[in-house]
Amino acid sequence: MNWIQAEKKALLQVYRRQPLVLVRAQGSWVWDQSGKKYLDFFSGLGVNNLGHRHPSVVRAAVAQLNKLIHVSNLFYTTPQIACAQQLIQRTFPGKVFFCNSGAEANECAVKFARRWGGRDGKSRPEIISFQNSFHGRTLAALTLTGQPKVRKGFDPLPEKAVYAHFNDIDSVRALQTPRTAAVFIEPVQGEGGVYPATKDFLRALRRLCDQSGLLLIFDEVQCGLGRSGKLFSFQSYNVKPDILLAAKGLGGGLPIGALIVQEKIAGLLGPGDHASTFGGNPVVCAAAEAVLNTMSPAFLSDVEQKGKELGAELLGLKRQFPELIREVRGLGLMQALELSVNGEGIVKDCRDRGLLINCTQEKVLRFLPCLTLSRAEMKKAFAILEKALRAVLG
Repeated sequence: MNWIQAEKKALLQVYRRQPLVLVRAQGSWVWDQSGKKYLDFFSGLGVNNLGHRHPSVVRAAVAQLNKLIHVSNLFYTTPQIACAQQLIQRTFPGKVFFCNSGAEANECAVKFARRWGGRDGKSRPEIISFQNSFHGRTLAALTLTGQPKVRKGFDPLPEKAVYAHFNDIDSVRALQTPRTAAVFIEPVQGEGGVYPATKDFLRALRRLCDQSGLLLIFDEVQCGLGRSGKLFSFQSYNVKPDILLAAKGLGGGLPIGALIVQEKIAGLLGPGDHASTFGGNPVVCAAAEAVLNTMSPAFLSDVEQKGKELGAELLGLKRQFPELIREVRGLGLMQALELSVNGEGIVKDCRDRGLLINCTQEKVLRFLPCLTLSRAEMKKAFAILEKALRAVLG
């Protein structure tokens, strides 16, 4: 069967898929239907942080599948409670809500912001987000997303988000009004081109929110779960949010989203105010707990070191190809090369040579390798990338 043609007939055409039918994966590697092997330097859009089919995740999911797959949230399940306990222990005291994706987590956070803004009977529906941000494709998440091309054609969107300049505290102050409830930010912008916030900026945001009674909400859907070399990026900055959003890498390949909410606001939502049929599914929570157990201090320290090595390699390529590479950006194992040319041709060349990477914003090569990446695999990836860059120059 021609699976690519079958897909075009059977599925909505909402993805720009690369022309590969992937059938198997292990660790940092995936195989297509012809048996060709590829080094995955994008880890399923940052989902497979522990690599594909990590043994601990597989064992935990299979064991839970053999006990209990699903019951409604009208009952208690131990994997959900255990996973929530570990998230709280490793972030800050509070409460957890489980859902199925990053966009859903963002939607729930918007409801918290609305409740916070109206807690004294006043109307404060406004949220300050940031230009170039990305928070998902559901309607409220689209409202938060600071990329007009992503929002185009879906008006009217729910009110009301305004967009400050990233890493510019004065632009945030300029947008604050008596109707502002919260500030929503990715500590490292992902889809927008891999832009890390500065420590001074996030600390200034924390002070502003404390002084003005605003919620500070960190979307760590992509930059969390070990990417920075800490379990969550806020720990690299030493700036604690009021609400922390997680998804992608939390489930080790299975769909999950989560909010960790500080105690002071946990009571804003009560029974009947929010729910998710599949949120906190026992199998997914068992997998997520295995992910968290694997991300020990020693594991994260090694990720942090590999992030430094990855950044050094990218800077070496910038020195080698100054006419092609404008800037190297990133934090930990979330890095990018901003190019002077369109990057799609380089993505294709790397794929042909056996390396899967991604291009965002047309000219930004984004690298999200598995956190379990070996040094030998990193070396192989850079050998391929160097050849692809050299090919651009003829």
